[in-house]
Amino acid sequence: MANVQPLPAPAPEISLSEVAAALCDAAPFMVLTGAGVSTGSGIPDYRDHAGAWKRRAPMQLSEFIGSELGRQRYWARSLVGWKTVESAQPNAAHHALVSLERRGLIQGLVTQNVDGLHQQAGSQQVVDLHGRLDRVECLDCGRVMPRQEHQMALEAANPDWAASVQKTGIAPDGDADLQAADYAEFRVPACSACGGLLKPAVVFFGENVPLERVATVRQMLAQSGGLLVVGSSLMVWSGYRFVRAAAAAGKPVYILGLGVTRGDAEAQGRVTMECRAGLSALEQL
Repeated sequence: MANVQPLPAPAPEISLSEVAAALCDAAPFMVLTGAGVSTGSGIPDYRDHAGAWKRRAPMQLSEFIGSELGRQRYWARSLVGWKTVESAQPNAAHHALVSLERRGLIQGLVTQNVDGLHQQAGSQQVVDLHGRLDRVECLDCGRVMPRQEHQMALEAANPDWAASVQKTGIAPDGDADLQAADYAEFRVPACSACGGLLKPAVVFFGENVPLERVATVRQMLAQSGGLLVVGSSLMVWSGYRFVRAAAAAGKPVYILGLGVTRGDAEAQGRVTMECRAGLSALEQL
């Protein structure tokens, strides 16, 4: 993932009834979701309505791999922030998408979120574009483990850490803002199988989405009548590329969410509405 360019002028504002009619006329649609879908579950988003960062930019892959202190900082903050992500529950937006899938109006869901809430709600055909935060992978031997297993190892190695720091905020990837924390003494457990470097099974900024995952989404889009973007600013190429691909193929693109997006120039129209309210109303239409 990488940071990108200024946003274009907003797409034409249309009604939910127009989006509903488009879904019925060209069903099934593919849906691309972003952080705005999970804010109703208590997981904050990255950006404001103009596409600017609300907080410091996320961890870069190069820093995670190349800096021991960077890894200490990441896992120390994640130890605290993971509890928010782990306890989050699907909201009305997630459930509305399940209903639309069951009715055959959407046939694939691609999410930029790493929280697993679409699957928890019951969506069947989901591509986790940026991976899953509830899994941890070893960069040396390839072993994948549940995040809870690594969380227990982190807590055992740093038994007093969570109680000694104050959380002041959190990002969608579970990265907690901690006040006046000293990361140098934080202990990061290695892979129990090979002693290798452990990383959350997510796509960091500066890291490419696996090619086979991109190919799966392109095939899904090719079998869809259009694309509905929900709750994403599309400020990273990993998701925006599919808006470009849909437009190039002559497939309609609609956007639902708050604030303009990088994909507005390609969209037939947008509905400026909070995701829970917008998807719930769309489901009823």
